[in-house]
Amino acid sequence: MFERPSPPRFAVPPGSCDCHVHLFGPFAGYPLDRGRLYTPDAALASDLFAMLDGAGVTRAVLVQPSAYGTDNRCMLDAMAEHPQRLRGVVVIDADAAEADLARMHVLGARGARLNLASAGGKSAAETARLVERLADRIAPLGWHLQMFVSLDIIAEIAPLVRRLAVDVVFDHMGLAQAARGTAQQGLAALVELMQGGRVWVKLSGTYRVSDDLYGNAEVTALARALIAANRDRVVWASDWPHLGPHAHRVDGEPPHAEYRRIDYGRLLSALADWAERDDIERILVRNPAQLYDFA
Repeated sequence: MFERPSPPRFAVPPGSCDCHVHLFGPFAGYPLDRGRLYTPDAALASDLFAMLDGAGVTRAVLVQPSAYGTDNRCMLDAMAEHPQRLRGVVVIDADAAEADLARMHVLGARGARLNLASAGGKSAAETARLVERLADRIAPLGWHLQMFVSLDIIAEIAPLVRRLAVDVVFDHMGLAQAARGTAQQGLAALVELMQGGRVWVKLSGTYRVSDDLYGNAEVTALARALIAANRDRVVWASDWPHLGPHAHRVDGEPPHAEYRRIDYGRLLSALADWAERDDIERILVRNPAQLYDFA
């Protein structure tokens, strides 16, 4: 189902990391959440490593997908089996037991995700309450808070983000819309947060910010603006296995969700258009090593 990637257009440096991927299945051992919004096909650790190895990427960060709810066993077991190659960002209940969080940390979890975009979004006030509560839980572990929220919400909660005792990572370029340009409302707030040094952005999800799968000139301009804001606070990610669009509300059986057919090597190659040669190693190796605690 997953095709071998084409060779990237640049020499991928040793220790490179794909900072946002998902695993699904095997479903007999890791059943999907009953309240999910979609039903994906299996995307196994063996599929992931074949993709990474084909492109010369050494490491990856597993991000808990919404279809698994707060059951993180699939990714935790993969991290336990491959501790040198994998780290994780989990989804937890705000009242999760400290012992459970400590065990996740030992297995390689280094962040907790707050996904508000897939569930249809919440107001800035609701988001602020969730952010504060979750940040308080993970701060003793030294974890970061990863948020999947829209650019307008980022702008509204910016004062809160500055006060948090944890670093914050925004998914998929902050969901800025590339066609609206670098002067779009809310982007300046994200740039200012990055310049403060505690906020990171994933250069990922090109098809979430543009109609182009691999990133057109407008995506390139957006990515360059984020890198220019703080080149020490950006990481690259593929968003493999590239889940297609799905509903934000489901009545009845969750529908099957297709994966986008994307050439992983071509997706990675876009980074050569976004970053100067000296910054590619920083974005793929040094920044992820710091953020996700790779040795």
